[in-house]
Amino acid sequence: MGSEQQYIELYEQARQMICSHSSDTMNAVREDAFECFKKQGFPSRKVERYKYTDMSKLFEPDYGLNLNRLDIPVNPYDAFHCDVPNLSTSLYFVLNDSFYKKLLPKNHLPENVIIGSLSEEATKNPQFIAKYYAKIAEMEQDAVTALNTMLAQDGLLVYVPKNVKLDKTVQVINILRSDVDLMVNRRVLIILEQGAEAKLLFCDHAADDRNFLTTQVIEAYVGENASLELYCLEETHYKNVRVSNLYIQQEANSRLNHHVITLHNGITRNQTNLAFKGEGSECALYGCVIADKEQHVDNNTLIDHQVGHCTSHELYKYVLDEKAVGAFAGRVLVRHNAQKTISEEVNQNLCATKDTRMYTQPMLEIYADDVKCSHGSTVGQLNDAAMFYMQQRGIGEKEAKLLLEFAFVNEVIDHIQMEPLRDRLRYLVEKRFRGELSKCEGCKLCK
Repeated sequence: MGSEQQYIELYEQARQMICSHSSDTMNAVREDAFECFKKQGFPSRKVERYKYTDMSKLFEPDYGLNLNRLDIPVNPYDAFHCDVPNLSTSLYFVLNDSFYKKLLPKNHLPENVIIGSLSEEATKNPQFIAKYYAKIAEMEQDAVTALNTMLAQDGLLVYVPKNVKLDKTVQVINILRSDVDLMVNRRVLIILEQGAEAKLLFCDHAADDRNFLTTQVIEAYVGENASLELYCLEETHYKNVRVSNLYIQQEANSRLNHHVITLHNGITRNQTNLAFKGEGSECALYGCVIADKEQHVDNNTLIDHQVGHCTSHELYKYVLDEKAVGAFAGRVLVRHNAQKTISEEVNQNLCATKDTRMYTQPMLEIYADDVKCSHGSTVGQLNDAAMFYMQQRGIGEKEAKLLLEFAFVNEVIDHIQMEPLRDRLRYLVEKRFRGELSKCEGCKLCK
């Protein structure tokens, strides 16, 4: 056993404390998660889905954990303003791995919509939460998911009942805050019932100059004829390690639009597992990565076409500079009964220096014969002819480089359906390319 041994010993010693600060529903699956984690251990690079990131090394350092749920002295509503201009959002905070409920926003939510603490809602309505919690998150196949399930004590619940449409975007600010190096195990459960519609914007920020290790597991259920837009934006710092596993289940005629955008980070691994359970469903997965220095970003996706007449689109773009490392592995699985499947997968990458590294592995696995599927990837450098053309017309080399990089990633940003968010991201991306710390305006924590 390697670095996983410290987590096994931690759980054996602290299981009573962990359970006492959580709900019976979350506690009910802990022992199974513990056994799964003990059996698997952290995956090595020999495991296909983890070949580009050394997971064991990420979990080696000795991080603190707030298992006793000590109060963190910060009021994010006073200290943090991350609203996107002209986008009226319902604003919530998750402080490390706990839903911040001391001062809830005065948002008027439609009747029976729930946005709140996962642990509290599981205590109030255990049978309902138990139907969904840890049901599609694959503990038996993923050690990080098992570890998160073993240690998570709270999280975020977003529940939208049948035929309810949220007019406002729900914005969740995930704040990392600590005086010591800290491990955070965050859990998110999203339930959209039949005909429901919601837009969710998750923003990750680090408030302190400490080493953070975050595991995150999101389970998202998109019911029949439901529609979910999910935007995940990371703006942390180089001391931050983020391992996020997203599990999505789509029922018949549902729609999903998912964007994952990495603007500032240290080491990031995002894994998406999506399963079509009902015919007529559509999904679109978009990724935008800007990395420099020695940053590392690994996006790994699986789209499982289990039934026919479904459509999936993927577009991931990376701009890497200095000694940054990027990885993309996308697998589209079309099963025997999934006739009339339409799938398109594209990964395009720009390496600004010879010292960057990009690993790309688009995959199609097809067992049906009546499908339209394509996949492809490119890795290249800035176009010398375009650079020369702009410099001949008085544009400096630095500005020409910025314009080409911005134009390259803009295709992903153009697919964001909320115009104010789209405009805001264009502004942040430009600042990022100019080498500025792209913190949100008015953020007193990050300055």
